[in-house]
Amino acid sequence: MEYFKIIHKDKNSHARVGILKTKHGDIETPVFMPVGTLASVKSLSPDDLNQINAQIILGNTYHLYLRPGHSLIKKLGGLHKFMSWCKPILTDSGGFQVFSLAKLRKKNDNGVEFQSHIDGSYHFFTPEIVMDIQESLGSDIMMVFDDCVEFGADKSEVFSAMKRTTKWAKECKIHRKSSNLLFGIIQGGMDVNFRKQHLEEIVDLNFDGYALGGLSVGEPKNLMYEILESIAPEMPENYPRYLMGVGTPEDILFAIENGIDMFDCVMPTRNARNGTLFTSKGKISIKKEEFKYKEESLDENCNCYTCKNFSKAYLRHLYVSRELLSYRLNTIHNLHFYMQVIANAKKHIKSNTYREFRREFFKNIEN
Repeated sequence: MEYFKIIHKDKNSHARVGILKTKHGDIETPVFMPVGTLASVKSLSPDDLNQINAQIILGNTYHLYLRPGHSLIKKLGGLHKFMSWCKPILTDSGGFQVFSLAKLRKKNDNGVEFQSHIDGSYHFFTPEIVMDIQESLGSDIMMVFDDCVEFGADKSEVFSAMKRTTKWAKECKIHRKSSNLLFGIIQGGMDVNFRKQHLEEIVDLNFDGYALGGLSVGEPKNLMYEILESIAPEMPENYPRYLMGVGTPEDILFAIENGIDMFDCVMPTRNARNGTLFTSKGKISIKKEEFKYKEESLDENCNCYTCKNFSKAYLRHLYVSRELLSYRLNTIHNLHFYMQVIANAKKHIKSNTYREFRREFFKNIEN
């Protein structure tokens, strides 16, 4: 495709490096997208994001629709101008947020009625409305409206959600007005046969990229990995492949080995605010008493702003004192860690040593 080109494939796995072209710049994949739910990656400025080499961020259709409103953002020049971010933005469709509001929503084949978590007001999302919102925001990559079901849903519910997602995907494509990229979403729960069937249905609609949705919804990790191994390599090879909402660095590296190109997850930013920090030797909880007198940096193998300037003792002090700086320094580190994992993955894909890199990564964090 003219907007996506694979520049190298690892000889020993499905891992690949590509270039995805958008209106706001090129993205080298694999790529991790920090989550900027409300036009902000919590506690960070755009300059902070640039310093950690973020190539693209994710905005949330549901949340931006409710506050401050897509019409206001459009009037103020679009999401990029509104938040002073000049690089690409992907917006999700709001499908997962609607899914998470199980007690506050009703769905049918036309769309979903839901209550705002802010003020209890009622709203109705259709595929057409979801497309209008995303086009008002001006995101570089838009997602179709999908029906996501929880882990443990019976087969009839999973099948209905698949059919509804296909119907909505068609309607999104028909209603689309802009030339911004539009990705289809593959559902099907934990049933490999359903996933393969739905993959065929969505690919037949000819989108600009394809995403695996409905994972990391409470299922055991081995089931998620089974879906990834079975479906990811079967997704169209010359299109970007996106795994939505997953996950840990280990999950991401497993998915890269199976051919996934794009990732997002709230884990690094949420964990940062909760004091859980990723390091080259595994996760630590910075609030622990053992760090009270530790003068060394958080991770000797990290060159982020936090690790270059502050000790574990100081980071612990900030966290237990509930100082706002704690959120910023912890988030800088966690996102930088994710970016470095991805950067190292790309380097090893290009040298055809990806599997060795992944094994070494696991060995280090398990010791």
